[in-house]
Amino acid sequence: MASWSEFAADEPRLADEIRLLMQQYGPGFGYLATVRADGGPRVHPVSPVFTADGLWCFVIDSPKRRDLERDGRYALHSFPPEESDDEAYVAGRARPVTDPATVARLARIGRASPQGDWRLFEFTVEAAMLTRRDPVAQPGAAPPQVRVWLDPRGAEPARREPVAAEGRRGRHGFDTRRPAA
Repeated sequence: MASWSEFAADEPRLADEIRLLMQQYGPGFGYLATVRADGGPRVHPVSPVFTADGLWCFVIDSPKRRDLERDGRYALHSFPPEESDDEAYVAGRARPVTDPATVARLARIGRASPQGDWRLFEFTVEAAMLTRRDPVAQPGAAPPQVRVWLDPRGAEPARREPVAAEGRRGRHGFDTRRPAA
């Protein structure tokens, strides 16, 4: 999977528009989806940190952190703007970052509290999407403009856990037929 900087080098305008949508309310705000141990999705708000060399997120000790530690698949979705239904989405794998210099540098940039029980993750990019809708068009009058980027190198093989016979996994591994717990 591509790093954020590799994605941004390949599609600079798309990467910039996604970053701006994620940072529309300040340093960064989005919804992080992870894969629970039972295969279902878990969604929580987070504050992603964008730099020239990566997409990062500090995650406190929580179920979502344990999800990322167990199965690094993630999806990050922007918070909707007040004036439109535009949206941004990035998906890939989260990797724990243990290098002390990198952690310290990102903690300064992301204003992460040194007292917090958090862990830094780097988010690689397998897929990115931006959807723009005309805020003045009548509903249904104009289709949304959707731009999608898929890592041309393809995804790493997903680590799969057994799923009940009635379950079915979607593209990013979420069980698409079981109710969320």
